[in-house]
Amino acid sequence: MNKVIGILAVILASILWGTTGTAATFAPSLSPLLIGSLAMGIGGILQCTLAISKIIKERHLLIKHVHLLIVGAIAVMIYPLAFYSSMRLSGVTIGTVVSIGSAPILSALIEYISRDFRLTKQWVIGAAFGILGMILLAFSEDNSTTTQYEHTTIGILLGLIAGFTYALYSWSARQLMLKGISTKSAMGATFGFGGILLIPVMLLTGTALFDSLTNIAVCIYIALIPMFMGYLCYGYGLSKISASSAITISLLEPVIAAILAMLIIAEKISLVGWVGIILVFLCLIFVTLSSVIKISTST
Repeated sequence: MNKVIGILAVILASILWGTTGTAATFAPSLSPLLIGSLAMGIGGILQCTLAISKIIKERHLLIKHVHLLIVGAIAVMIYPLAFYSSMRLSGVTIGTVVSIGSAPILSALIEYISRDFRLTKQWVIGAAFGILGMILLAFSEDNSTTTQYEHTTIGILLGLIAGFTYALYSWSARQLMLKGISTKSAMGATFGFGGILLIPVMLLTGTALFDSLTNIAVCIYIALIPMFMGYLCYGYGLSKISASSAITISLLEPVIAAILAMLIIAEKISLVGWVGIILVFLCLIFVTLSSVIKISTST
């Protein structure tokens, strides 16, 4: 039952994350570096503040495994800068699809190298559906929409960097939890440290933040709802299921992002795109089924 709740927590986090790209379009005057650093920086520092008593209590374990903490914090710092820049350069749908869609493969590769990954038939089928869905979604926008983005290739490359760093901090946080560190401490320390690393970026790019109330509102929303609340849910999910499973389930994020982009900012999705969305939902079913089978066999 705990693993089922963990799966639901990751699904909720993915839904919240899916709103970030569309929200960011309401503040076009802000640099994507500023939006990313504020969102993940403030959200991370809030997580750290919430977990500070646990972090102090478990400081000796954190120091013992500080290499994992450093890897995770650096990944947390790079991820939002690459992710929001990818969406600005290639569009909300493509940027989100590439960033999140590439993460399951990269996560499985990281876990395979660390000998912490076991393939199951259901996971492979689910991941295949999800990856195919991501590919279809990436090429689903019509020409009238995509021509406004002049640097799509660079955006896709940044999306791959975002996908790798997303997979990396998920893996490192999961490893900290497996070392006996609580979810609060692992996530709070990783994201708090990463948030501190993002402070210089905030200071260097933050000149336009107070130009309008809309800019301020967008940054507050992204920092508190998708980032702070979303990563609380994600951290709980990571404590119950593997990083690769959590990342694969989070393929729901680009589906939400694509639908919101279509409804709110008129990024059009073709029939091919809708097929991609259906494949992502099939991915969620198979990955969830894989986790449920593991639960039944272990009890």
